[in-house]
Amino acid sequence: MSDAAEFVDATLQREGDPHRAGAEQARLRSELRFYGASVGAVRGTIRDALRRYPGLTHDEITALSSELWAVPVFERRLAAIVLLQSRVRMLQNSDLTRIESFVRAARLPVLVDLLGDGVVGPLLALLDPPGRTRAQTVLDRWLNDGDEWLRRAALLAREQAGGDRAGSEHAG
Repeated sequence: MSDAAEFVDATLQREGDPHRAGAEQARLRSELRFYGASVGAVRGTIRDALRRYPGLTHDEITALSSELWAVPVFERRLAAIVLLQSRVRMLQNSDLTRIESFVRAARLPVLVDLLGDGVVGPLLALLDPPGRTRAQTVLDRWLNDGDEWLRRAALLAREQAGGDRAGSEHAG
């Protein structure tokens, strides 16, 4: 595990509360493990990690998000999303493949919604016209996929980015 991932994981575990963990697991009806860290603690942990490890490149950010996501712990997965949200300007349309794998594995509305609305939507809005066109092709595929979570993320992303206009407003 990278130093940054170790820092995030250790901090989230320290911030955790077993009672909150049990309550959240029951509320979300999830098979993921829970540390019991609050959303504020997750956001603060990512903020602190980015200060501790300044200058992370695109590849380092996306690798860290994958490292955090790889362990089936709710707060780690939420931290991966917060990391991507905080560095969405660094993301590229090619990162949709990684995000697609996160959506397929998420299987929780809160995680899928944050990925669609909080990562993919803003990413679409920031892409240049050729990148946006390629990303829209990916979202079209998501919308026609049999995975309900992928369709949900695509709809939220399009809504966040301004609907179908997001793919065509800069074409003319």
